[in-house]
Amino acid sequence: MEPRWAQTGRDGPDDDDWGQQQPPSSLFLQLPSNATLRFRGNVAKAWGAALDEGEPPGAPQERDGEGAREQESVPLKQLPLCMAEKRILRLREQRVAWKRSRWEQWQVGMRHLWGQVRGALLYAQVWRGSLHRIEGHFGTGIQSYFNFLRFLVLLNLGGALLMVGFVVAPNAAFEGLQLNQTQRGQNSMVNRSCLQYDPTERGLVSYFTYLMDLLSGTGFMELTHLFYGYYQNSAVDFVGFSYNIPLAYLLSVLGYFSVCLLWIVHRAVHLLKRSLVGENWELSTYSHKVFAGWDFCLAPGTAAAMKHNSLRYELRMDLEEQTLRRLMAQRSPGQRLALFSLRGALNLLVLGLLGAAFYGVYRATEYSQRAQDTSPGQQGLVLGLLVAYLPSIVITAANQLVPLAFGLLVRLERYPLSLEIRLTLLRTVFLRLSSLLVLLFSLWTQITCHGDPAADSCRICHYNHQQHPCWETSVGQEMYKLLVFDLLVLLLVLLLVEFPRKLLVTHGPAPLARLLGQQEFLVPPNVLDLVYSQTVCWVGTAFSPLLPLLHAAKFILFFYLKKLTLFSNCRPADRTFRASISSFFFLLVLLLGLAIAWVPLLYSVFVLQPSQACGPFRGEPTMWSTLWVAIDTLPLVAREFLQFVGSLAFAVPLFLLLCILMFYLMALDHSYSCLVKELKGQLRLEGQDKVFLVTQITELS
Repeated sequence: MEPRWAQTGRDGPDDDDWGQQQPPSSLFLQLPSNATLRFRGNVAKAWGAALDEGEPPGAPQERDGEGAREQESVPLKQLPLCMAEKRILRLREQRVAWKRSRWEQWQVGMRHLWGQVRGALLYAQVWRGSLHRIEGHFGTGIQSYFNFLRFLVLLNLGGALLMVGFVVAPNAAFEGLQLNQTQRGQNSMVNRSCLQYDPTERGLVSYFTYLMDLLSGTGFMELTHLFYGYYQNSAVDFVGFSYNIPLAYLLSVLGYFSVCLLWIVHRAVHLLKRSLVGENWELSTYSHKVFAGWDFCLAPGTAAAMKHNSLRYELRMDLEEQTLRRLMAQRSPGQRLALFSLRGALNLLVLGLLGAAFYGVYRATEYSQRAQDTSPGQQGLVLGLLVAYLPSIVITAANQLVPLAFGLLVRLERYPLSLEIRLTLLRTVFLRLSSLLVLLFSLWTQITCHGDPAADSCRICHYNHQQHPCWETSVGQEMYKLLVFDLLVLLLVLLLVEFPRKLLVTHGPAPLARLLGQQEFLVPPNVLDLVYSQTVCWVGTAFSPLLPLLHAAKFILFFYLKKLTLFSNCRPADRTFRASISSFFFLLVLLLGLAIAWVPLLYSVFVLQPSQACGPFRGEPTMWSTLWVAIDTLPLVAREFLQFVGSLAFAVPLFLLLCILMFYLMALDHSYSCLVKELKGQLRLEGQDKVFLVTQITELS
């Protein structure tokens, strides 16, 4: 099908008869790409390609209906045409419009209406003006960070709406209306000591104790809607309707994780095309950077100068990589052996740093939990906060200091610059997410007595009831403290580091200003901070239902604080990433964080026994058993259908169907790869056309 903008390249709007056109010149017959153009139909005619003798010169090809609708759906202002050609095209469309049927006219009207709705939704986007301003001053690379931050805000607002709508709000409404709640029966085999749980303070409580409880999530905070232990294992009967609180809690958590997974995958697939194009070496040559690498959204002169420096850095990096590859090819076997030995030793040092960081997190968590249990309330306010926040302090210190060592060591490994950046990012991602796993592992060893149910502390209740009477709330408290400490660190860095540095650079002595330099806004480390915070939110959502709402508020505050420090204190980094590549990489790291968060969730749902003294799953062997109890109360047909869905008779055919679908998609991918190779071959032929034409012009002149 010929695009409508190609039609305007002819002599006029009424010149549709190809029999009136002049035959192609011999120069076009000599082009190397002439053989490829003959397969393009009407577009080949527009280019003046020679047709086979068997083809009638003026035979119009039938248009594909769907392709025509796609061309009509493109707004006229988006076509690459001058105003005169657009007027001709509009007149032609108005002449053809009266021939349409009512159904076609209705379809065109609905498409136009949907285009207007999408335009209105575009103007209703959150922080649209701020993002355009950031893009105009600092380019699309830094704007990708704020786009990612906005995506996390919307993701957490959706999760907060789900958790508040189905868990928090119904419980608050049932308590406010004082409705009749049917408590589910406790297991008579449970020891009475396992049912003791009362976190409230007795006697006179000081103001510092309340402040300590507010910051650490202990005391009166444990008996609020923020934590798992507050919710009851009951069903509420209201006007003939029964609301099962444990079932709603479990399905809301699983639904939140599923929505996050689908939303992130959908966004990642949308950005995959740009990432593949951006990473294509044939499209990332020097000519692409010089002639098509400019960002026309930049407004002030300083931003234009920064963009010049960025392009200059990319060209320098490409040249250095080519030089390094040439030197690598010229190395002798002895030099290669020495380099590989050096890299092996440095990798061992990296593993040692990671091991030291993980061991510090493990020991800090163990000491913090033991100190809070053995001497609760005996420390002062400052010492008590230090003990409570000791795991968060160690994790934050490791996340800030160890990547600096990674950046120094990777330069000694003599990798290309692009590989240096990626390797440092991968090591930093592994450090941040693994430190969170080490924290969870430390809590697991304390809750399950190192996985030994026959230990003295776990023999009665099947978990360490003395240290963690409500272990779900203990996990939620650690995630809550990580949230609070992360916010406090951001405020302290902004007030005590970034603003004083800006004042010293602007108004301080010249040697000091040259030594410090204006602070760079590094996109990858800032994004990794967001991924780490979002992973903390996912891990703690099952044990603190209001955590998505708190993280949404935190990310909103992050947006305005980062915007303030960007315009006031920072400049773009010299080493920049393309927005398309970096956005897709950020989502992959976010998917990795979500996969890590699934591990403790599934283990808690299917394996660990819930606390006997608190929470909506008290008295149950596992959280998942609540779903089977609810299924048993359904009618026979629904119960048999759900049991069939959970059986092998349904799982095996579904697995085979998914395998067939996977092989079909692999074959489709192979066919698309072959098509891409053919198109690249045509691009090379068109490049040869240019060389041929230049040669002919040179000879004729």
